[in-house]
Amino acid sequence: MTNNQLIEIRWHGRGGQGAVTSAELLARAAISEGKYAQAFPSFGAERRGAPVLAFVRISENAPIWTRAEVTEPDVVVVLDPGLLRIVDVTSGLKDGGTFVVNTRKSVEEMSAEFDIKWRLATIDASKIAQELLGVPITNTTMVGALIKATGVVRLESLVEPLRKRFGRLAERNINAMKRAYGETMIKE
Repeated sequence: MTNNQLIEIRWHGRGGQGAVTSAELLARAAISEGKYAQAFPSFGAERRGAPVLAFVRISENAPIWTRAEVTEPDVVVVLDPGLLRIVDVTSGLKDGGTFVVNTRKSVEEMSAEFDIKWRLATIDASKIAQELLGVPITNTTMVGALIKATGVVRLESLVEPLRKRFGRLAERNINAMKRAYGETMIKE
């Protein structure tokens, strides 16, 4: 991230998957690094399983005054691969942007199936979450994938926000984030 650059991230998930929590944790990590950040959700029908959007803006050294939804993101993160078939998750994604997807498919398979023209990062976040957390909630795994794909914050900067948010479950979430960081595949 270069000086004065504003990075805008849009998270796509379903109610209960942790997209809103992910956005908040990422913003807290950025602030801990001395950056400016904001995170906020957008809800439609507020029920578990309904599509949910969350937004994050991070600026290296300038306050962020915009409060509108992110319509032209630099990065799109998808927690539920089922959304790829029902929502245009890449709508407005900038040229040269990054697309981070929770999927069992390889970057090559995803590129071919969905004609991906952005930088693509894939991770089987559901598998990691199930193995390490015992539930298919992919928020912390997807944070690890996002950091690997973008470097928008340092991985270590998430440790304290995760500890505060998850308490006794923090170490499992930290391990899930780190494992996802290590296993994320990227195609330029």
